[in-house]
Amino acid sequence: MYDIKALYQAASVADAVALRLAHPSAQIIAGGSDVLVQMREGRRAGAELISIHGLRELQGVSLDGDGTLRIGSLTTFSQITRDPLIQTHVNVLGEAVDQVGGPQIRNIGTIGGNTCNGVTSADSASTLFAYDAVIELTGPEGVRRQPIQDFYIHAGKVDLREGELQTAILIPRESYENTFGHYIKYAMRSAMDIATLGTSVNVRLSPDKRTVERARAAFGVAGPVPLRAVCAEALAAGQPVSPDLAQRFAQAVKEDIHPRDSWRAAKDFRLHIAVECAKRAFLEAVKLAGGAL
Repeated sequence: MYDIKALYQAASVADAVALRLAHPSAQIIAGGSDVLVQMREGRRAGAELISIHGLRELQGVSLDGDGTLRIGSLTTFSQITRDPLIQTHVNVLGEAVDQVGGPQIRNIGTIGGNTCNGVTSADSASTLFAYDAVIELTGPEGVRRQPIQDFYIHAGKVDLREGELQTAILIPRESYENTFGHYIKYAMRSAMDIATLGTSVNVRLSPDKRTVERARAAFGVAGPVPLRAVCAEALAAGQPVSPDLAQRFAQAVKEDIHPRDSWRAAKDFRLHIAVECAKRAFLEAVKLAGGAL
């Protein structure tokens, strides 16, 4: 069923880097929910694989000394959804990844694999964009960190350099503190389906809950890579909370997104649902933040 030329098991991150350098054409495999499917379909026949499955140093969620939320790249979707730190600080991320596939996929699929695929439909991606996530990469030159917006190059392509692997996803404290978000996945089915559009919105309100101090909005499947709706964000900043603001915020996202026609949905339909999802996600985020509408 699986045409594998060789399988190398990394014993540590340093060992994985060495294996990547020794076998530059080899594919990293973690949970295998994407790679093994591709191999079964014949798209990676005769592949060399480097398994990082089981590296405990890349698993789990923790807080760094400066309050940065650190999510190990081998943390599964199920673990993220259940993690107390995620539930406390970025609950919307847990809700987003809980919409990936079915329970079996969520139990083996990892957030590192989800982002390293570089696909715009990844359910984790829009929320990570909306929270200014930073990708931690470890390679022969050591550790480098890159904003997620720069990590995605084009559809299916991310900035992984020779010998590197992704080791963590970081969410800065200033991005999640006093911030509440909501994610909406629009798909033809309620489960086991790829998003036709993914919308993630978060807001930070003033102490009296009457003014939007900051808003963030990001979309998947609204362009070749996930993207931020910066015009909508700028429009909402400093404005009084109101249903009218939600409507204007939603209309403004059309200035930033670039959906296309595909067999899943027409461009015009994606524009329509982007506006509606942005409005609904904004209203829900405001409610979660304690705002009155």
